[in-house]
Amino acid sequence: MNPIASFLVSILVLTGLAIGRWENPYLALPFFGVAVIIALSLKMANAWQKFVILRMGKLQSVKGPGLFVIIPILDNVVAVIDERIQTTAFNAEQALTRDTVPVNVDAIIFWHVHDAEKAALAITNYREAIDRVAQTSLREMIGSSMLTALLSDRKDADEQLKEAIGKKTALWGISVSAVEIRDVAIPEALQDAMSRQAQAEREKQARVILGSAEAAIAGKFVEAADIYAGHPAALQLRAMNIIYETTKERGVTILIPSSMVDSLNPSATTQALASASKGEPVGGDS
Repeated sequence: MNPIASFLVSILVLTGLAIGRWENPYLALPFFGVAVIIALSLKMANAWQKFVILRMGKLQSVKGPGLFVIIPILDNVVAVIDERIQTTAFNAEQALTRDTVPVNVDAIIFWHVHDAEKAALAITNYREAIDRVAQTSLREMIGSSMLTALLSDRKDADEQLKEAIGKKTALWGISVSAVEIRDVAIPEALQDAMSRQAQAEREKQARVILGSAEAAIAGKFVEAADIYAGHPAALQLRAMNIIYETTKERGVTILIPSSMVDSLNPSATTQALASASKGEPVGGDS
């Protein structure tokens, strides 16, 4: 009994008791009768509720929200439908994917009743039916999907489930707002294999990048060698720079081959360059 009906019934009962005590007990009977009629006939539906009413076994109307009156005995409220968005969690255990991999999938569905009449009269228990339909649709989707697609394309799987479940529940006056897959669990052995595969792919990519870098470095070395071949003085300056970079941090003794010392001799280098420009052989008399 709703608050308004309770309030009216209380007033009538108290009034009847007072009249019966101070006046005549028989005068209280009409008040008690009206109180009973109000308790049975005055109904109130909240903003999210719909009352499905049958009159002598036939559909009379769907009431709500607000106050409304039914005829006692003749009318019967067979269902109170909540039209707010509902959530139902469901799962599929050890379901085989298209490539025969057993997976455990957990998902959740968001739905609401858009037709209270169908939800009350077309099916016995629409909440239980939604759970069963969601589970069977999830298994069908898993069986038609490859494991890689199931793991990577969650949004496509969600849309596929939403469409499949929505087609079945629409006949019951229920709309599916969204379906979200929360978790996809695969066997531990397969997880280890996939981890090793991913590690091998990353190592392969790293080696390819390293090879590309080595090829680029080798190309730069070839360019440098061509420059040094045509400009001996540049090679001498480079060698002197290497020695400077080696010894500038701390005082150390560097052992330099004699051939390298000769190459670092400015006078010898100048003479070699002069002889080369005159076309004379380098290194002494022939």
